[in-house]
Amino acid sequence: MPMNPVVHAAERAAFSKALDAAIHAVRGKGPEKMAENAVRLVNLAQPLLNHRFPGADWDAVRAFVSDPDGKWMQFAYRAINEIDPHILKMNALNLAYEGMFAGYNYVEELREQYDCNMPWILLFDPTSACNLHCKGCWAAEYGNKLNLSYEDMEKIVTEGEALGIHWYMCTGGEPMCRKNDLLKLAANHQTSVFHLFTNGTLIDQEFCDEVKKVGNMAFFISVEGLDDATDDRRGEGVFQKVVSAMELMKKNGLLFGTSICYTSANYKAVTSDEFMDMLIDHGVRFNWYFHYMPIGDGANVDLMLNAEQRAYMVRRVREIRGYTGGKPIFCIDFQNDGEFVEGCIAGGKQYAHINPAGDVEPCVFIHYSGANIHDKSLLECLQQPLFKEYHKGQPFNGNHLRPCPMLENPELLGEMVARSGAHSTDLEKPEGTGDVYRRCKPYADQWTPEADNLWAQLHPECAACTACQP
Repeated sequence: MPMNPVVHAAERAAFSKALDAAIHAVRGKGPEKMAENAVRLVNLAQPLLNHRFPGADWDAVRAFVSDPDGKWMQFAYRAINEIDPHILKMNALNLAYEGMFAGYNYVEELREQYDCNMPWILLFDPTSACNLHCKGCWAAEYGNKLNLSYEDMEKIVTEGEALGIHWYMCTGGEPMCRKNDLLKLAANHQTSVFHLFTNGTLIDQEFCDEVKKVGNMAFFISVEGLDDATDDRRGEGVFQKVVSAMELMKKNGLLFGTSICYTSANYKAVTSDEFMDMLIDHGVRFNWYFHYMPIGDGANVDLMLNAEQRAYMVRRVREIRGYTGGKPIFCIDFQNDGEFVEGCIAGGKQYAHINPAGDVEPCVFIHYSGANIHDKSLLECLQQPLFKEYHKGQPFNGNHLRPCPMLENPELLGEMVARSGAHSTDLEKPEGTGDVYRRCKPYADQWTPEADNLWAQLHPECAACTACQP
């Protein structure tokens, strides 16, 4: 059951006070002060999360944050000194306390109660409209006429918070086409965070001022590489507009990273030292990498990576974010980091997606559904048959370098869609799972032996074990 409101308010106030004190103590005072305050925050969090992590883990975290000269403590020190204090506090408070502690505990209870997946992150598309016309954009298939009304978004977040969900990501389309509604939504839901995947070209000073007022927003800027690569896909002059937006956000102390789709054409460019240094210089704190997905009738399978190229991405991203060496920027690879989240996280296991027509889909890349928010409550949508198929099937592969039921295990998606009675949510041209299978099967076949070799190297203890195989 939800936490007692009085206890909840008291704990949130305690965390809020501790964060205020830590930020004030660290800004301009040196990394040694930051390490000292970081240990205090770990000590405050441990009693609340002891049931989830053993004591040895907490000791390791304390040792990690106690070193002011470490790469990631230096990274944190710069962030604390450069990000607007209100934005920093609101994102930390709502992600850490509301999302990872109070909300997540309730999410776990609901999973047990309903015997189904229950996400702690929701993605939704405010609109299919966009001010750009990028080559190969999967969102473009929806056209520019679909929108979630403000009332739809209010329903999603209100019902989501009642289920313990406090992390909302806005995709599209270009969510900044609805920036006034999103600012209003963030102001009305101050215990949640709203993170926008955006091309960055609509960000101006007036918007930055409003973000600093609400506090609980952050951004993922889409880029394909340096100037020529971005302009080739997004349009002439777009790269410079993106750089200008980064500079403006950095000047205003906004929290932002990048969203990068890597392909056979750009995978080395978007992980190069030159590219990383450019992003860091412009204030980027994190990169979120996404493997190219062959979605829709116009999908270009030539952009899918071969086994050697994908293996490079596995190693390179881990090198960049290593405890030592690499670069002071945090990188997540949605496809290749499956081992850290037990494989596929879609279908409500950790997250779900709502398109601009209101269809509740397992994943931003899986366009099938059997439920719509205009017909059902959010809870009912999360209990739809397709999501229950995900719940029964996850993990889809014991090798978490092959997590996806579409890309690496393409036979499974068709089976789940058929058993659940879900329909295609591609509003331009409904797509059967057989078409997706034909695109992904050759990729899956050539990636499997390389992935299995990599997995054996990373996890030799798993080599002779079949317990977690589907």
